[in-house]
This record gives sequence, C-alpha cells and structure tokens, in this order.
Amino acid sequence: MADFEIEASFLATGARSVAGVDEVGRGALCGPVVAAAVILPAAWLDPSAAPPWLSAVDDSKALSPARRASLSAALLAGAYAVGFGACTAREVDLLNIHKASLEAMRRAVAALTAVPDVVLVDGFGLRDYAGEQRAVVGGDRKSLSIAAASILAKVLRDRTMERCALFFPGYGLERNRGYATPEHIRALEARGPSAFHRRSFRLQFAPKLFP
Repeated sequence: MADFEIEASFLATGARSVAGVDEVGRGALCGPVVAAAVILPAAWLDPSAAPPWLSAVDDSKALSPARRASLSAALLAGAYAVGFGACTAREVDLLNIHKASLEAMRRAVAALTAVPDVVLVDGFGLRDYAGEQRAVVGGDRKSLSIAAASILAKVLRDRTMERCALFFPGYGLERNRGYATPEHIRALEARGPSAFHRRSFRLQFAPKLFP
C-alpha cells in the first residue's frame, strides 16, 4: 500500500515540496501515453491533517473506475499542484514508447503550477530534467504522490479514449481504452488501423494489421 515514507525522507532533510509523476498507456495499441504530476500538501504527512479519502489512494490499477473518478476529483480539488503531459500516437511512433513515456512525464512535471524540490518518478528517471529526482521501481505501490499521479493520468486517458471512440467507432475504444483485447484485435483485422493507432506497434502483432 502506498504511503508517505519516501516523501517524508526528503522533507525531513530540507525539501519543501515533493512531486510524484506517473504515466499510463504504454501498452496500448491506440491513443496517447498520458502522464500526471502532483504535489500533495506537506501537511498531509500528519494523519490528523490529511483528508479521510487519502487512505484510499493506491496504484490506479488496483482501483475500480468509480473509485478512480472519485479520487481524481478529490485530488484535483485538494492537491497543492497538478500538471498533465502527453505524447500522441504519432509521437510514440517517432520516439518509441519508452522515450515517449519519459517525455510525457517530463511535460507533466513542466506543467506543474509550482516547481518541486524533488520529483519521484515511477520506473525510470526523466531525461533532460535538471532538478533533483529519484526513480522508484513500482512507485505507484510505494509512494502516495506517485499513486495519486497514476490515478489522475488514468482517469484523464480513459476519458480521452472515450471521446476518441466517438470519432473512431467500431474498435470498442470506450471499453478497451486502446489495449489489445480480443474485441480490439478483431476490429483491427476487419477495419484496419485508424488515424489514432500506433503504427510502430505492428511488430507485436500480425504485420498485416498495421501496413
């Protein structure tokens, strides 16, 4: 379960603010990779000052859609600062998914309305970031700030894919969010890729799906 232990270690040694950043959409065949960065109020380290809902913040994959939506709204209202970043499907194709994920996270940190003293990054460290950072493997299960970022990014990307489904019907994007479900693969076999699909992912599946 995510907690404030990593954040507290930095705050105890002089940092005034710690941001968590995470991305979603790495494994999707379609759509952007979306990242969020969030600075939670330092006062929330004191359980008596933290809002009751904070104890429910966890890795977004472990939460139901309804719980994610509720927590996302609470985080947007209560966080000290929030920033979002994304890389489009075309950018994923140009950069590769690893570099695009790091770039989306870098953009999310750059979009924060306050500059953090330290950034906690889920997985790999950020490229071309001059500030202090720490890469935390499995960070969305260890750091409340990273877990909060994972929730914000997941909710935003899911809503983006729901809107995309209106423009690219027939792929079930409102349900599969662009991931390789049997429904999505069947639709690709029947219809071919849309303008929103990642052509560079053709190596993972039958090449005929992504000419």
